[in-house]
Amino acid sequence: MGVDVSAVAASGQDLVALPDFTPIVKQFGPAVVNISTTETKVAHSAASPFPPNSPLNQFFAPFFGGPGGGAPGAPGAGGQDQKYQVQSLGSGFIVSPDGYIVTAAHVVKGAQKIIVSLTNHQQYVAQLVGLSTRIDVALLKIDASNLPTVHLGDSGKLDVGQWVLAVGAPFGFENSVTQGVISAVARPLPDDPYIPFIQTDVPINPGNSGGPLFNMRGEVVGINDQIYTNSGGYMGLSFSIPINIAMDAVKQLKLHQKVHFGWLGVMIQDVSMDLAKSFHMKEPVGALISQVVPDGPAAKAGLRPGDVIVSFDGRAIYNSSELPPLVGSLPAGFVAKLGIIRDGKPMAVKVTVASLPNNMDGMTAPPAGQVQKGEIKRLNIQVGALTPEAKQQLHVNTGVLVLGAGVGPAVEAGIRPGDVILQVAQQTITSVTELQKLVASLPAGQPVPVLIRRGEGSFYLVITLPH
Repeated sequence: MGVDVSAVAASGQDLVALPDFTPIVKQFGPAVVNISTTETKVAHSAASPFPPNSPLNQFFAPFFGGPGGGAPGAPGAGGQDQKYQVQSLGSGFIVSPDGYIVTAAHVVKGAQKIIVSLTNHQQYVAQLVGLSTRIDVALLKIDASNLPTVHLGDSGKLDVGQWVLAVGAPFGFENSVTQGVISAVARPLPDDPYIPFIQTDVPINPGNSGGPLFNMRGEVVGINDQIYTNSGGYMGLSFSIPINIAMDAVKQLKLHQKVHFGWLGVMIQDVSMDLAKSFHMKEPVGALISQVVPDGPAAKAGLRPGDVIVSFDGRAIYNSSELPPLVGSLPAGFVAKLGIIRDGKPMAVKVTVASLPNNMDGMTAPPAGQVQKGEIKRLNIQVGALTPEAKQQLHVNTGVLVLGAGVGPAVEAGIRPGDVILQVAQQTITSVTELQKLVASLPAGQPVPVLIRRGEGSFYLVITLPH
């Protein structure tokens, strides 16, 4: 028997039962605030894009105002910088009646003035208590009392498919409400390895940043942080910071403490099928260590490039992105048991977690100088020995620099000029001659792991030599 639509309509009932978000908006909407910031920036005239000591400056300096690289109006060229103000909008939410407000760090970072507007049209000048750019969380304080507050939930209990609600000021449209479902949990993003993001299909746009993500119980489970877009606007992929991680950072900020992150001192990458074969593994799982920081926790524990972490403190590691959030949440001094695969054999290693240093040394591309040169015919590449200056700059003791690459196995594997080859077949490369002999001895048709340094990091590639 079918449904009598006219009878249902006459009764005032909904024909289809869908979530009703109005109680959440009415009760907790007043605790969501709009944030406007003012930042003073300086406009410089065109300057050379190359470092001051770069030999390329002598060729391009005429296009940028002379030998110093400065153009008229640029610093050092007799001109004056032009200052201008940039205003931006964001959102936030009140977490205590005495005026503490949580938002995203990128909303207020660098701001000279922060204005918080409430739904009752009251405005306050906010003070920045502290922020963490790595977690992208900031804590503000306004001079007020008896303010409405949100209720905090447990982001660890979220499931894919649950309804969620975002409140914020997209494009400056205050107190806008959008809804959707959780698309994924613990979603890693390349630039934020410590954050297991909540992915949703909730429409989020510029101005929503820092606003709350509510569950159906009216609890804040996340901070709306970023979107994946090619247009600058919403395209169906939104990402929020789990509230558990955010509030852990907020507690430290409120005490004016440095936000702590657990640290192993390694650089890792996923294990592809080819890499798994080259390391004699049965399946492509785990986090492959491509770089170990000297004197770091991993180095002290005896870990080395080529080790594959397959479990951490009792939890299986299937992808490299699963490891950083687990490590980051641990206190310094915590002793973790790692399950690793080395040379195809399982091992157990204990590592004492340390605190992430304030300033990690940056590693840049090496200078072009070299002493010895040579050709690796089987790979169709030209290489040169690194100068002592290059080794110091890269923080490496070994390796050879790729000077040129033609069509062949190396290029097909992804090697390109400027890369530094550190290992081949898990053998450390100390000279051009050593690399030539090693490559000449490699079997054809078998995948071989090659560890390279490119820019600020190291990672493995796989080369298969033809028959």
